[in-house]
Amino acid sequence: MCWISAKFICRSATAGSRLLSRVGIGLLVLTCGMNLFAAVVRADDWTQWRGNNRDGHWNETGVVNELTAENLKTVWRQPIGSGYSGPTVADGRVFVMDRQEKPEQAESIWCFDAKTGQRLWQHQYPVTYTISYTAGPRASVTIDGGLAFAVGAMGDLHCLNVADGSVAWKKNLNLEFRISETKRMPIWGITPSPLIYGELLILQISGADGAAVVGLDKNTGREIWRALDDAGQYSSPVLTKQAGKDVVICWTGEAIAGLDPTTGQVFWRHPFPPAQMPIGVATPIIKDDQIFVTSFYDGSLMLKMNQQEMSVSEVWSAKGPNERTTQALHSIISTPIWIGDHIYGVDSYGELRCLQASDGARVWESLTAVKKNRWGTIHFVSHGDDVWMFNEQGEIIIGQLTPQSLVEKSRVKVIDPTTVQLPDRKRGGVCWSHPAFANRCIFVRNDQEIICIDVSQ
Repeated sequence: MCWISAKFICRSATAGSRLLSRVGIGLLVLTCGMNLFAAVVRADDWTQWRGNNRDGHWNETGVVNELTAENLKTVWRQPIGSGYSGPTVADGRVFVMDRQEKPEQAESIWCFDAKTGQRLWQHQYPVTYTISYTAGPRASVTIDGGLAFAVGAMGDLHCLNVADGSVAWKKNLNLEFRISETKRMPIWGITPSPLIYGELLILQISGADGAAVVGLDKNTGREIWRALDDAGQYSSPVLTKQAGKDVVICWTGEAIAGLDPTTGQVFWRHPFPPAQMPIGVATPIIKDDQIFVTSFYDGSLMLKMNQQEMSVSEVWSAKGPNERTTQALHSIISTPIWIGDHIYGVDSYGELRCLQASDGARVWESLTAVKKNRWGTIHFVSHGDDVWMFNEQGEIIIGQLTPQSLVEKSRVKVIDPTTVQLPDRKRGGVCWSHPAFANRCIFVRNDQEIICIDVSQ
């Protein structure tokens, strides 16, 4: 349409206005080109844990294919306190949580301008930790419309107005659902990130009296439903489809369960009891009608969802005799990635592995992506044919994961590891927080700062 309009202008122009027509044509072509570029280049937010769909997929276009020291562009950096909470991004704003110990113990929810890093607001509240690994909040802030939902490590739940950080409503989940009182508080605290489903806020909180998982009215905080009496766990719930119905998949400290997100009805529950302690941190990953989970002590489990009725069956499971001699995948912090017929993830001591999804058989193992350490961690994000990997040394690796090997295209250190999350001086610190990939930038944090890296072409 743009070129047809330009041709019409040329034919209708008089000799005296040819110069103006040429200028007009140039502007028109430039405008059309810009419009075409805008149509081709896609920008996205990162509104919750592991992206908009909670699946670790990054769909933006117009980003670099390799990231090196030469093209690394750090746009801004801001000091923050410690925390495992990964950043989220929505409508030009970046959200993250941290913890301070002085002058008093407190957690904060921060909001920054995504382009400039300007501090827009901070909401701070006092909280005393009685859990292990006290670096700070675990869950990512979930953004829905004009509201931000944040859960602290001790169960302080806040619904804040995105515009100014004012409190829309708040709850002390620990007190209301008697988590510590009934000794149901996980030793690492409340970790799962809030999940929005329509008008509901779904939380996995380890509450007593059948409130391992709860559904609240997102606008008021009023309890709508509660489900399961299982022990607590650290994995975030995810949504999927089964037999034509929406299902929220929850991995508790005792089982994997499929719930009706509207009512909390338990569609099915598959026991997966821990041998030593609940230690499932990785998010369940789903492909077609199969669900895969992996735990540091208890190895791997693959379930198949029946698409004719609300039930599941076990496809395979694999567990080694201990945390060093493992089978399939014994992951802890890293959520694996499923590509084609294979699953790629990090084992208990940093071994990057490729598994056959059909039976869990190991295809290959590599020790090049992250240093060999207990709880070695990589966060995987797929982008087209590439996978962007953020390892605990603060490096971004861009490459491809294939049934043959890891094909590394580039690697660059983007942020320094810090020792608050894991005070092991010999290790030299870790970066365990999941980055956000949004607006053709990477937003990454450690226990001292949050930074924005421009990765646009």
